[in-house]
Amino acid sequence: MRKTIKIQQIILWTFLILLAMIWIFPLLMALINSFKTNGELLTNVIALPKRLNYDNYIRTFKKMHYFRSLINISVISSIGVSLIILFSSMAGWKLCRTKSKLSNFLFSLFIFSMLIPFNSIMIPLYKVVLTLNIKNSLFGFSFVYSGLGVSMAIFLYHGFVKGIPLELEEASIIDGCKDIQVFNKIILPLLKPITMTVCITNLLWIWNDFLLPLIVISDNKKYTLLLSTNTLFGQYSSDWSAILSSLILAAIPVIIFYSIFQKEILKGISDGALKG
Repeated sequence: MRKTIKIQQIILWTFLILLAMIWIFPLLMALINSFKTNGELLTNVIALPKRLNYDNYIRTFKKMHYFRSLINISVISSIGVSLIILFSSMAGWKLCRTKSKLSNFLFSLFIFSMLIPFNSIMIPLYKVVLTLNIKNSLFGFSFVYSGLGVSMAIFLYHGFVKGIPLELEEASIIDGCKDIQVFNKIILPLLKPITMTVCITNLLWIWNDFLLPLIVISDNKKYTLLLSTNTLFGQYSSDWSAILSSLILAAIPVIIFYSIFQKEILKGISDGALKG
């Protein structure tokens, strides 16, 4: 019996190690090749660099205006995620607690919108952006992200609220609390696990998104990190060493963020999955 368990554990760990290597290998290759010259990179992609060439990072840092692009994406991400959490938490709670045909219809509408591919709404979305005159506006762009992200967030909050006892709200109403007070003082603190999940998933989505900024932003002073990386691609040639180093630079803030909030991220995802 014990031998069978040990064999199963060995197989499981072997599978997990291989899976981890599959995920890490492209990142490792990007890191290694970012220190090579273009000649070394095109000659042998897998080989180690003859020497660490830091000039790629220095040149890329200046070309992509790193700090300016970092501030732009930080503003867009923080405002967009805050709006998603604000609107979707209230909407998910209210739609869950309101038992009516209108509530069910609205919730079904949000669920249905999740099935619509982004490619089918690109042109109408761009026309809306032009009509509202929010093109090249970081604050307006954040509203676009909040509109695209609330459907999934409402779905997650709606499922999580079902696990919160209704008696807590009824007791607070008896004590004289109004709806907004019930939400702020009773419901919102209990939504912390799922809020962390919504925050992380939407932050990574907005931070790593490339297509929507490419469509909406034309002013190079408002470029995000990934959009600044795109400027390194030429029509007839591309500086691959600089491109790989720019991708590493774009990933560093996310890696630092994950390292700092690793426990909260894992706890939020696990609690959200169990209670939601």
